[in-house]
Amino acid sequence: MPGFTKRAIRDSFIKLLNERPVSKITIKDIVEDCGINRNSFYYHYEDLPSMIEEIILEYADEIIRDHPTVESLEEGMDVAVSFALENRRAALHLYHSANRDLFERYLWRVCEHVVSTYINTAFAAEPVGEEDKGIIIRYYKWCCFGAIIDWLRGGMKEDIQAFFYRMGQLRKGMLEEMIRRSICGEAG
Repeated sequence: MPGFTKRAIRDSFIKLLNERPVSKITIKDIVEDCGINRNSFYYHYEDLPSMIEEIILEYADEIIRDHPTVESLEEGMDVAVSFALENRRAALHLYHSANRDLFERYLWRVCEHVVSTYINTAFAAEPVGEEDKGIIIRYYKWCCFGAIIDWLRGGMKEDIQAFFYRMGQLRKGMLEEMIRRSICGEAG
C-alpha cells in the first residue's frame, strides 16, 4: 500500500504542476487532491522540496531504465524531452521555479545517458580511445542539453522533435568523421 500512496502523491503533484507554478502548490493541495492525510505525506517525504527532488530523480531513473539502448541521437533526444512533451506546463513551471537546478540536473543526467548509450552501442566495434570517446560524448551531451534548455527558455514553442530530426540531417556523417579521426590519430 505505501507504494500506491507514494505514486498517488507523485501523480497529484504532477497534475497540480501542470495547472500552476511550484510556488503555488502546497502540501495541503497535494493531500486534498489525492485523498490522503498530511501524516501519509510526511510518512513518504520530509517536505515539499525533498518530494520534488525525489520525483525528478525518479523520472530520470525511469527514463534511463526504460531506454537501455538508443538507436540514434535523434531518438535519444526525443527520450530526453519525453517528460516535457507529455507535461509541457509542468516542465515550464519547474524550469522557472526555485527547483530549476534539480530539473537541469535531471536533464543533464538523461542527456548523458542517451548520448553515451548511443555512442557506446553504435561504435562498440570501433577502436576509439577512452579519452576521445569521452570528448565525443561530452560534445553531444552539451549539444543535447543546450538545445533543450534553449527550447525551454523560448517557452517550448518550437517543434523540438522536428528540430532534432533536421539537426540530425545536417550533422549526418559528423560523428562518423569524429570516430574516424580518433582511430587515425588525426589532431586536426
